[in-house]
Amino acid sequence: MYWSRPVGWLLDHAAYRTVVTGRSNVPKSGPVIFAGNHISYLDGPVMFGAAPRPMHVLVKKEMFAGFLGRVLRASGQLPIDRSGDRAALQRAKQVLDAGRCVGILPEGTRGSGAADNISNGVAWLAMASGATVIPVAILGTRTGDEHRDSIPELRRRLHVSFGAPLSVNRQHGEPGRVSMDRAAAEIRAALAGHIQEAVRATGRQLPGAISDPLAPTQPRHQEVAGIPADHH
Repeated sequence: MYWSRPVGWLLDHAAYRTVVTGRSNVPKSGPVIFAGNHISYLDGPVMFGAAPRPMHVLVKKEMFAGFLGRVLRASGQLPIDRSGDRAALQRAKQVLDAGRCVGILPEGTRGSGAADNISNGVAWLAMASGATVIPVAILGTRTGDEHRDSIPELRRRLHVSFGAPLSVNRQHGEPGRVSMDRAAAEIRAALAGHIQEAVRATGRQLPGAISDPLAPTQPRHQEVAGIPADHH
C-alpha cells in the first residue's frame, strides 16, 4: 500500500490545496484509529493523504467494483457493509493488532459533518484493539449548499486537523453494552469538539450551516449489526 501514499499527497497538494495541522498528535508507532467527520466522497482519500502514517481506510463495499475497486484493494483499503459488518471490523482489528493504522468515518454516511451521530463500531474497535483514537476534522470538501454527491472543484483550499489522542477502556465490572455506549459517547464528544475547534480556527463552516454551527447537539449512537454489546 505504500505506493498509494504519494498518490494521496498529490491529491491533497496538487489537485487541492490542503492545510494540515496537528500531525504531532499522532503517535509515531503503535495502533491508531483515525476517526474523521464525513461530508463528501473525498473525505477518506483526503484524510489518507494528510496523515503522517499510512492507514487502511474502511470504505463502503459498493465502491469495490471495477477499476476503482481494484485500486482500493491494491492500496490496502478495507470494504465494509454499512448495514452491519462484523467481519470487516475483525479485519480492521487484525490491522490494529499488527501495530498499524485504520481510518474510519464513524458517522457512516455523508451529512453535516458535525459528528452528531456515530456508529458504535468505532467504539468496539477501539476497546477490542486498545488502539489510540485520533479525531480528525475535515473541512472544505463540501461547502454551503453543495449536494452531498458533489466533488469540490480543483485547487480548492481544504483543511485537515488531527486532534488530541484519546484512549477508551472497559472499566472493571462494567457491562459490555454500558462500556460500548460510554466509549462511543467519549469518541463522539472528542470528535465533535475537535470539529468545532477546527471551524473556529479556520473560519470554514460546515456544509448547510444556516445557524450557529457550534451549537451543542444531543448525541445519538447507531448500533452495529453483528457486534454483541458484551463482545470484548
